[in-house]
Amino acid sequence: MKMVHEELNEREKLILRSIVQQFILTAAPVGSRYIAKKYEVGFSPATIRNVMADLEESGYINHPHTSAGRVPTDKGYRYYVDSLMEIQKLKEEEKDLIAKSLETQAEEPDDLLKIASKILSTVTHQIACVSYPTLDKAILNKIQLVELSSNRLLVIVAVTSGLIKTITLEIDFEVNLSVLESVESKLNEKLAGLTFEEIRNTFRERFADVDTDEKPIIRLFFDSADKVFTDIKKDDKIVVTGATNIIHQPEFENPEKFQSVVELIENKDIIIHILEKQRSDVKNDIVITIGSENEDEKLREYSLITKEYDFGDIKGVLGIIGPKRMEYSKIVSIVAYISEILSEFLKGTKR
Repeated sequence: MKMVHEELNEREKLILRSIVQQFILTAAPVGSRYIAKKYEVGFSPATIRNVMADLEESGYINHPHTSAGRVPTDKGYRYYVDSLMEIQKLKEEEKDLIAKSLETQAEEPDDLLKIASKILSTVTHQIACVSYPTLDKAILNKIQLVELSSNRLLVIVAVTSGLIKTITLEIDFEVNLSVLESVESKLNEKLAGLTFEEIRNTFRERFADVDTDEKPIIRLFFDSADKVFTDIKKDDKIVVTGATNIIHQPEFENPEKFQSVVELIENKDIIIHILEKQRSDVKNDIVITIGSENEDEKLREYSLITKEYDFGDIKGVLGIIGPKRMEYSKIVSIVAYISEILSEFLKGTKR
């Protein structure tokens, strides 16, 4: 989400970088004397104050209340992320720790996604979220039909990536076992290798000619195609971990802001929506949205760093949600690496 900025001169860049980096460390407004002393920028406090005044006038920083110090604005963070930030490379031991955690704790795709979210929140000390892949482009591998009772049919749908979806359909007709097996065979023969989207769009024409005794089950599938061959239900589409991490950040000591964190975690639809929006913005790249760039009001105090991961022929999104004052340079590397390593491990789980 790189933006076009007016160009700052080298002095302004140096001071803005110092303010952002110091505020990330302390969450306290940054003064000119402190920058002159700690960052050895080579300018007097008076010169730094003049540069700060220019940066404030341009909207990159502001000063809270009567404090002499300055804090970055969303525009300031954006300029820092796009033009000033030096991405920290992860150490080999950090990479090994992440890889071993995934390797030793999970084998099934579902477990891997949950573990990846837990690792992400632990390493970044932020809220981590991992969305399950969107199944529209998923390729059907196999369908199994199991009669649960006289009025319920279990449909097990496996896609080529290894992900399995189950759904229970209500039936109001008698099911003969041999007919059930015959329908299962035909469903696999005509639908295996197609994407969910293709199946929904062409199901009727593919099964226009079926035996009379198979018609009730086929009709059931036609009526339920939008449920069977679609995404997993919303409640199961995302894993969110690490809520307690953010509560300990200075920004959220205020009870009102603490409540906003709780509401955000409880309303996963907001997070799902924003992750899907991030995915559509930039394919296969790190996406950073900061404060007011987020559409939803509840996310205006947060930044998000996300990236797609691959699960065979389908993709999901993982990322973190944290205060705008986060260590972008390190977290970008962590998100990118966990996306990469998760994709590798998921490739190994394909059946």
